[in-house]
Amino acid sequence: MKLEDKVALVTGAGSGIGRAIALRFAEEGARVVVNDLTRERAEKTVGELPDGRGRAMAADVSDSAQVRAMFEAVERAYGQLDILVNNAGIGSSRPGEWSEVRQRADARVMEAVSGQGITTHLDVTMNMTDEVWHRMIAVHLNGTFYCTREALRLMSRENRGAIVNLSSIAAWGLEAVPHYSAAKGGILAFTRAVAREVASRNIRVNAICPGYIDTPMTEAMSPLMKKSLLARTPMARMADPSEVAATALFLASDESSFFTGQWLSPNGGLFIG
Repeated sequence: MKLEDKVALVTGAGSGIGRAIALRFAEEGARVVVNDLTRERAEKTVGELPDGRGRAMAADVSDSAQVRAMFEAVERAYGQLDILVNNAGIGSSRPGEWSEVRQRADARVMEAVSGQGITTHLDVTMNMTDEVWHRMIAVHLNGTFYCTREALRLMSRENRGAIVNLSSIAAWGLEAVPHYSAAKGGILAFTRAVAREVASRNIRVNAICPGYIDTPMTEAMSPLMKKSLLARTPMARMADPSEVAATALFLASDESSFFTGQWLSPNGGLFIG
């Protein structure tokens, strides 16, 4: 029971990594506020938690007013917040965003294998609209800021707490996702800066930079892209969300009491930094 008597808020916990983190935290004794964009998705996860361990709260983390209202509700319900996991994220900003990119990416893989040189260009950045760019940054980076700001206002009352931000190996740059890479790189820099700022309050801020995880977000990858990815991954598989949840548990618990401003990367050896 590593999180006994702790109150944790996990954003984007209706599925995937967030759901796995909420489940693991509850198993370890925490009372978990499960956030998602819709209450229905959040309640689905709460239904999987032990009785009395979960509470569903809907909010769009890219909207500062909704975030503020959610944290006010947390304060009313529990009077404290010990752990925040900024997990909410999106893989695309509009329907069908990746269909053409997938076709081009598959063509590039085949051209690389042929040895005749790559002649198919992704051209993602030059064709990206303002709306697609802004939505990606809003959910990932702005959402992390809005939630962290509100969490610090609660945590600073007791001068204790742990914040875990979900970045990605994309923070070091992945082709075809410049907006996602920018958002995740920003989260990593934000993590380091805030960690220095709030260490005097005994609030720790760390990040997780996962590789490819078997979640709904990676379902958009074509079979050929997945084969190419696994061929470049020394452990030759994607991770299960529970493996990221174990990392989050470590960073949220007292076992990582001397960790702050750091990042851990469950990625099977795909990226070794």
